[in-house]
Amino acid sequence: MAVNVELIKVLRDRSGAGIMDCKNALAACDNDVDKASDWLREKGIAKQAKKADRIAAEGLVLIHNCEKCRKASIVEINCETDFVSKSDPFRELVDTCTKAVIKNECKTVEDAVEATKALFTDATVKLGEKLSFRRFEVVEPKDGAKAYSYIHMGGKIGVIVVLEKEDAELGKGLAMHIAANNPKFVHFTDIPAADIENEKKVQIEACKNDPKLANKPEAALKNIVEGKVNKFFSESVLDEQAYLLEPDKKVAQALKEKGNSVVKFVRYQVGEGIEKRQENFAEEVAKQAN
Repeated sequence: MAVNVELIKVLRDRSGAGIMDCKNALAACDNDVDKASDWLREKGIAKQAKKADRIAAEGLVLIHNCEKCRKASIVEINCETDFVSKSDPFRELVDTCTKAVIKNECKTVEDAVEATKALFTDATVKLGEKLSFRRFEVVEPKDGAKAYSYIHMGGKIGVIVVLEKEDAELGKGLAMHIAANNPKFVHFTDIPAADIENEKKVQIEACKNDPKLANKPEAALKNIVEGKVNKFFSESVLDEQAYLLEPDKKVAQALKEKGNSVVKFVRYQVGEGIEKRQENFAEEVAKQAN
């Protein structure tokens, strides 16, 4: 089966595996990138797909906390160059959009694009680059809950975290922690069952391909697989992470001591999941794949 060069690039960026390994994985999985990523991990070629969220587009993430309505909005807008992303007109555009999505009660990106169309027309003319309203979310705390936020590196990463009870110090600390540690879930119970089942399959195959485990009894292998699955997901669960400001405690313990809990969080990183074009990649593949 012919393998698409662009898919090889996507898989290489996601898995960190070599070009030929990525080519073989895609060929074995009918050009399905997700299956090929698991295939590489099963073979022990790529331990974990950690590179899928690499920064690959310019832009800004900014947040607006509305004291009047208690809502908080987070917005990511992309541009073509780092130079423009650092300019005052671009920052003003993004900041205005954080307020506009609340004011206009936007529900979808299409709503947000329509509500800010004139702003983007003017900014595009002024800045001379293609600008894109990529995504947003509006958080509305309920029943005494409170939203706290943190912006890292001037707008490269933005976090909103909602606590069950007001606690400004804890809220700021957790927002900083989430920015640094990039959890995907609050609790283990938030992980979809299908994700857990898929990871079990990956770890079972990985164990089968590990010569060190060849003579292990079935019961022992079952425990090893379970341990590996738990370890894989614990790195993505906020409760299980070592708290940034008190590394000797897990986040769950720090929250318990404060008598508080996390209702939800939102974390945006500029350009995550968007790949920059590498002009020489096709030539690199041709040299190694032929």
